Amino acid sequence: MKIKKIKVQNFRLLKSLELDLENDLSLIIGKNNCGKTSLLSILEKFVGSKADRNSFTFDDFNIEFQQELKDKIENEIEPYSNAEISLYIYIEYEENDNLSNLSSLMLDLDPDNKIIVLKFEYVLLEEYYKKLKEDYQKFDTKHSLQLNIDKDNDTNLESHKKTFFDFLRSNHKKYFVIQKKSLEYSFDLKKEKEEEYIDLIQNEIKLDKILNFQLISAKRNVSNLDSNKTLSFLSSKYYESKESKENETDEVRKFKEELSKTDVQLNKVYTTLFDNIIQKVGKFGGTKEGDSIIKIISTLQHKELLKDNTTVMYNYNDLNLLPENYNGLGYLNLISMIFELELLLSNFKRQNKENQLPADINLLFIEEPEAHTHPQMQYIFIKNIKKVLSESSTGEDDGIDFNLQTIITTHSCHITAESNFDDIKYFMKNDHGVTAKNLKDLEKEYKNDSKEEHFKFLKQYLTLHRSELFFVDKVIFVEGDTERILLPEMMRKIDCESIQNPMLSQNISIVEVGAYSHIFEKFINFIGVKSLIITDIDSAKKGNREKCRVEEGEITTNSSLEYFFGKSINEDFTKFKSFNTSERTLKRCPQTNEWLSNQIGHVLIVFQTEEQNADKKYYHARSFEDSFFHINKKFITDNLESFKSLKNKRKFKDTNVDSYDLAESCIDKKPSFAMEILLVAAAENTTWEIPHYIKEGLLWLKEN
Repeated sequence: MKIKKIKVQNFRLLKSLELDLENDLSLIIGKNNCGKTSLLSILEKFVGSKADRNSFTFDDFNIEFQQELKDKIENEIEPYSNAEISLYIYIEYEENDNLSNLSSLMLDLDPDNKIIVLKFEYVLLEEYYKKLKEDYQKFDTKHSLQLNIDKDNDTNLESHKKTFFDFLRSNHKKYFVIQKKSLEYSFDLKKEKEEEYIDLIQNEIKLDKILNFQLISAKRNVSNLDSNKTLSFLSSKYYESKESKENETDEVRKFKEELSKTDVQLNKVYTTLFDNIIQKVGKFGGTKEGDSIIKIISTLQHKELLKDNTTVMYNYNDLNLLPENYNGLGYLNLISMIFELELLLSNFKRQNKENQLPADINLLFIEEPEAHTHPQMQYIFIKNIKKVLSESSTGEDDGIDFNLQTIITTHSCHITAESNFDDIKYFMKNDHGVTAKNLKDLEKEYKNDSKEEHFKFLKQYLTLHRSELFFVDKVIFVEGDTERILLPEMMRKIDCESIQNPMLSQNISIVEVGAYSHIFEKFINFIGVKSLIITDIDSAKKGNREKCRVEEGEITTNSSLEYFFGKSINEDFTKFKSFNTSERTLKRCPQTNEWLSNQIGHVLIVFQTEEQNADKKYYHARSFEDSFFHINKKFITDNLESFKSLKNKRKFKDTNVDSYDLAESCIDKKPSFAMEILLVAAAENTTWEIPHYIKEGLLWLKEN
């Protein structure tokens, strides 16, 4: 029995979200403010610790939903239609599952239909819809009259104007109600039937035996400024979880026996210690022989003793014990999580509750475990968490097994890199809301296109080098080391020309991919990131495909250009090399999966174009180095001795040698040449120009 899918509607950022869950662990990743916390919040409000009360606020309503509701209420003839925040939980069971708890939720006895749909809603019912309309009209009329009375006395009257949103913010709980249902699921239509349901509240059906939701929040109390005894408190909570009347361990019994012995010893001390005060009480008539003689005795309570008197210390070099707040927040966070995890696993097992079995489904939500921790600690966490959860849920540690599913949300590229790709769910925010994508669906795309080897390469590349691509806002794909080294300085130069939207303040990643950017095209489309691909035109002759100057070229040998623009570009190379920005801005067609020119596309491909240099000479370069020499020859020749990586330096003095020949014969080591460009410019307080095609691309990428 597992939760297969969660659907959320009209809650905060989640206008309409469908999330598939894995059987064991689902890792949700995505950029900031993409709905991960919204998912946690709605689960907490409907099935978590807040489920026993109405904890919804006006700000929980999705903004688009707020406007839709406003339009309905203010439109006098608008008929009632469903208006709700909703959470759907799709449970799939197997034939061998124990259905004793689930049977009360079943509406379809078809043996092939093994899906139960739980629906939780904060809904505006029809009778309350009419009342909301009436009450708001009265409110609006009364408020408008008051404004007319006050208009002569207030020059800033607009600031006092009340809106529908003001009214709803204060009164939504009068009209919206919480409902919990089990919906019938149509096996044929593969969807739920909203009109066929069991009302869980009306039928007094509780879900605690079916679903147990627990969370470890990102707002963990681990700051050594706020609390010096976080772990000490958790240690006492851990003891409470282990103290079970049914399964009292030898350690717990021994602990209680020792406390009893201590009580006897303390009673002897108390007799002397409190004798003076007891005698004074007697003098005031507060005691009477045989009736109200008071005696102070020791009654050590194991729970309270641990809560206030247990201290977690750190062993420092076997010499000193240091209090917990002497260690860093990273270790505090990790240890705190482990303590909390053990407490929640004990809760799932219901170890401290008599005659209670674990719920049919136990859902654990861990929010941003990476807080305060360094990369290596993050690697260790994700490597071990699956093992810890598996050992506990299968009963390897104590013999109590239970059905556990876990959701982890993270911004950490390190945790992402160490995770199983099949577990990853990517939250992507766009103009229409938030979408949850399964990374394993990306693998299917590559397989369907017979490009499995491309996916293997992509998976390895992202894991080893570039898992941060899941979290960036923009990305630049470059061919080699030269562009990669120089791009940050190029971006700084662009920023100096205009202070608006500075590139160096944006979340942009630079990725070196050689001439294989096309391998990333499905990934680029999958995450929808704005992408600039900087590549070389790689002109060549037909037939032998021998490289040559662009003016002599008949085709391109660049496989990425052929992939994105189609091999037909080589039928008219002259036309292709003159493509403008709009023609090189691309968007993938969902029907054909081809990349087509589209002005609102999120991918721009740039390559060398014809450019005029300081000598007023027009020239079309073939490579980056070729282009750089064409527009920066004076910068090179003025500082020739400083460029140790260049060979055949005499050619720079020869006016008969063009930049194509210089690029072919003078560069020994490209990374060294790129570094020398930066060093010479800084040392000589001089500057160099950005090739036009790269500048064009950076200016496009700079804009939001």
